[in-house]
Amino acid sequence: MTVWIAGLGVLAAVAAGAVLLLRRNGRAALRAFLAADALLLVGAFAVMLMAVSGHSAAAETAAAAQTAPANWAALLGASISVAGSSIGAAIAVAYTGAAALAALSERPELFGRAMVIVGLAEGIAIYGLIVAVILMGRA
Repeated sequence: MTVWIAGLGVLAAVAAGAVLLLRRNGRAALRAFLAADALLLVGAFAVMLMAVSGHSAAAETAAAAQTAPANWAALLGASISVAGSSIGAAIAVAYTGAAALAALSERPELFGRAMVIVGLAEGIAIYGLIVAVILMGRA
């Protein structure tokens, strides 16, 4: 917990430094941020390749290796349900939110009804999370 609290101070300092850097020389700072993002992307890709490569860790025990193949399908199904429902909810919220804002600009008294419709669209993601919890309970 204390690491997270200390990390907040570091995050605030980095954000303040980024704002100051952008105000002084914007284009150079933008190039530096893009280079840092590219470096992080390459690092994340390298970590993904190491995770997918299939080599087992040295500290893995034989018991964990025997139970892993038994539940891979349930975990894969849980991840697909979360990903699919989140993407579906994002698309639904995008369309219903845009329509709700258009309706609110003409008639502000429709706020309650518009938010209910957007909330119903967001419920799709919750259904996917429920399915994932059920599948992970069976794994």
